[in-house]
Amino acid sequence: MRIIFFAGKGGVGKTSVSAATGIRSAMAGKRTVVMSLDTAHSLSDVFDLDQSLLEQHKGAPVKVGENLWIQEVDIQEEIKKNWENIYEYIAEVLETTGVEGIMAEELAILPGMEELSLLMHINRYVKENEYDVIILDSAPTGESIRFISIPTVLDWYMKKIFKIQRTFVKYVRPVAKKVMDIPLPDDDYYKAIKGLFDRLEGVDKVLEDPEITTVRLVCNPEKIVLKETQRGFMYFSLYKMHVDAIIMNRVLPESVTDAYFAKWKEKQAEYVEHARELFAPVPIFPVDLFAGEVLGYEALGDLAEKVYGEKDPLTRFYDSKPYQLTKEGDKYKVSFYLPFLDKGNVDINRSEDELIVRLGSFKRHVLLPRHVADKSVVRAKVEDQNLCVYFEDEENG
Repeated sequence: MRIIFFAGKGGVGKTSVSAATGIRSAMAGKRTVVMSLDTAHSLSDVFDLDQSLLEQHKGAPVKVGENLWIQEVDIQEEIKKNWENIYEYIAEVLETTGVEGIMAEELAILPGMEELSLLMHINRYVKENEYDVIILDSAPTGESIRFISIPTVLDWYMKKIFKIQRTFVKYVRPVAKKVMDIPLPDDDYYKAIKGLFDRLEGVDKVLEDPEITTVRLVCNPEKIVLKETQRGFMYFSLYKMHVDAIIMNRVLPESVTDAYFAKWKEKQAEYVEHARELFAPVPIFPVDLFAGEVLGYEALGDLAEKVYGEKDPLTRFYDSKPYQLTKEGDKYKVSFYLPFLDKGNVDINRSEDELIVRLGSFKRHVLLPRHVADKSVVRAKVEDQNLCVYFEDEENG
C-alpha cells in the first residue's frame, strides 16, 4: 500500500496535481483511488466528467479509467451508514432548544463527520487491500491539519473521557428526565461512538508510517503561498508525517517573453530559488503554467509528465524522521524536525504522561512511555532545525 497526501494553500492546484498523480500511478498498473478530502469536491470537475452539478455517486468510488477510481464522500450517505444514532440525538437536542426540524437536521451535521468518514474509508482500504495506491486531495492547509489530528484527539477522548462520561450519563439519565427538557444520550449513542473508534483503530499508524504515507506540499512561486507552505511543513512534521517533495506549480515558462510578464518572471525566479533554500534537502519539482485549463484525462496526463518526467510518482523522494524518541545516557530526548521554527511561537507543557506541544494555533499531545514521563525535569531547546525536549532526573538537571 502507498498513500500520497497532497496539501497546500487553497487554489494552488492540489486537485489537478492529485488527479495527475493518480493517472500516472494507474498507467503503471497500480489499482489507484484518488479521494477528495475537501467538503467542496472538485475531482469530478477536473476529470471533466459528464454529470450533474451535485452528483456524487452516493459517495462510492467511480471508475474514470483503467485501474483508476475517484471518490467524493457524500455526507448524507455516510450518516445513513455510520452516524445515524449520533445524528438523530444531536437533531433531537437542537429541536428541544427551539430550532425548527429541517434546520435542526442540517445543523446536526457536525464539523468532523466528513473527515472521520474519510478516515474510516482509508483504514478499510488499507486493511482489505482494496487498492494499491491511495491519493488524498486535501482541503486547504488548516483543514488538512485538523483532518490528520482527528485520530489523536479521538484517541485522547476515548481514553480520558468516554468511559467516565458514559457511566455518568447511565446513572444520571433517569433523574435528568424528570427535571430537564433536554434529553441525555442513550447507550446506543455511546455504542455508535465506540463502533466508529474501533473502525479507525490503527489509521494513525498508517498515516505516520513513512514507508506507506508521504506528504507532498503544492505551492506557487508567491510570497504569501510560500509562507503558508512553510507553516504546513512545520505542522505536518509536528504530527509525525513525512514530507517528501514540494510541487512548485504554475511557474511562468521560459517561452513567455512578453515585457508585461518580465517583472513577474523575475519575482517568480527569486521565490523558486528561495524555496530551494528553505526546504533543502527536500526536492522541489517546478511545473510550468499551462496555456489553458487543465481539464480532462489527456490534459491531466500531460500535467503528470510535467511534474514527474521519467520519475516514478510512487517513489519516496526524500527520507527523514520528523519525530524521534531517543535515549542519551540517563536522559530521554523527544525531537521534532521543525524548520522555520520561531522559538517565541512554541509552547511546551507536560500533563502526567503527555507532552503537549503548541505551535501557533495547533496543538499536539504526545503520549510518553512511563519511564520517560516519570522524569522530573523537562527542558527544551532548538538544535539544527529540531525542537528537542529533554527528560531527566533532578540530580542531572
